[in-house]
Amino acid sequence: MGAHRRRCDWCRRGTPIVRDMEPVNSDYQYWCEECARALIIKGDPIETYRELEGEPIYGRLLEEHCTLKRFYSFVTA
Repeated sequence: MGAHRRRCDWCRRGTPIVRDMEPVNSDYQYWCEECARALIIKGDPIETYRELEGEPIYGRLLEEHCTLKRFYSFVTA
Protein backbone atom coordinates (compact mmCIF):
# COMPACT_ATOMS: atom_id res chain seq x y z
CA MET A 1 0.00 0.00 0.00
CA GLY A 2 1.44 3.39 -0.97
CA ALA A 3 2.04 6.08 1.64
CA HIS A 4 -0.53 8.33 -0.05
CA ARG A 5 -3.23 5.69 0.51
CA ARG A 6 -2.30 4.78 4.07
CA ARG A 7 -4.11 6.39 6.98
CA CYS A 8 -2.98 7.21 10.49
CA ASP A 9 -3.02 4.08 12.64
CA TRP A 10 -4.49 5.98 15.59
CA CYS A 11 -7.29 8.21 14.20
CA ARG A 12 -7.73 6.35 10.86
CA ARG A 13 -8.39 9.70 9.12
CA GLY A 14 -5.18 11.65 8.65
CA THR A 15 -2.39 11.04 6.17
CA PRO A 16 0.74 9.82 7.98
CA ILE A 17 3.75 12.12 8.17
CA VAL A 18 5.91 9.90 10.36
CA ARG A 19 6.56 6.22 11.00
CA ASP A 20 7.58 4.89 14.41
CA MET A 21 10.47 2.56 13.66
CA GLU A 22 10.41 0.90 17.11
CA PRO A 23 6.72 0.83 18.10
CA VAL A 24 5.66 -0.70 21.39
CA ASN A 25 2.57 -1.98 19.57
CA SER A 26 3.03 -2.79 15.86
CA ASP A 27 -0.58 -1.77 15.20
CA TYR A 28 0.47 1.86 15.73
CA GLN A 29 3.38 2.67 13.43
CA TYR A 30 2.06 5.43 11.17
CA TRP A 31 1.00 8.80 12.62
CA CYS A 32 -0.62 11.88 11.08
CA GLU A 33 0.55 15.35 12.08
CA GLU A 34 -2.31 15.93 14.53
CA CYS A 35 -1.83 12.62 16.36
CA ALA A 36 1.97 12.94 16.34
CA ARG A 37 1.65 16.42 17.89
CA ALA A 38 -0.66 14.99 20.57
CA LEU A 39 1.93 12.31 21.41
CA ILE A 40 4.63 14.93 21.84
CA ILE A 41 2.46 17.18 23.99
CA LYS A 42 1.39 14.20 26.10
CA GLY A 43 5.07 13.50 26.76
CA ASP A 44 5.29 10.27 24.76
CA PRO A 45 7.08 11.29 21.54
CA ILE A 46 8.26 8.83 18.93
CA GLU A 47 11.97 8.37 19.58
CA THR A 48 13.10 6.45 16.49
CA TYR A 49 11.23 7.67 13.45
CA ARG A 50 11.23 8.16 9.71
CA GLU A 51 9.67 11.19 8.04
CA LEU A 52 7.30 10.18 5.25
CA GLU A 53 6.56 13.37 3.35
CA GLY A 54 10.12 14.33 2.47
CA GLU A 55 9.93 17.35 4.78
CA PRO A 56 11.00 17.39 8.44
CA ILE A 57 7.45 17.91 9.71
CA TYR A 58 7.87 15.65 12.73
CA GLY A 59 11.28 17.14 13.49
CA ARG A 60 9.70 20.62 13.56
CA LEU A 61 6.95 19.34 15.86
CA LEU A 62 9.62 18.04 18.24
CA GLU A 63 11.40 21.40 18.18
CA GLU A 64 8.17 23.32 18.82
CA HIS A 65 6.48 21.15 21.43
CA CYS A 66 8.97 18.86 23.13
CA THR A 67 10.21 20.07 26.50
CA LEU A 68 12.02 16.85 27.41
CA LYS A 69 15.69 16.70 26.51
CA ARG A 70 15.93 13.23 25.00
CA PHE A 71 17.85 11.90 22.06
CA TYR A 72 15.77 11.20 18.99
CA SER A 73 16.84 9.18 15.99
CA PHE A 74 15.88 10.08 12.47
CA VAL A 75 16.03 7.00 10.28
CA THR A 76 16.60 7.22 6.56
CA ALA A 77 15.28 4.77 4.01
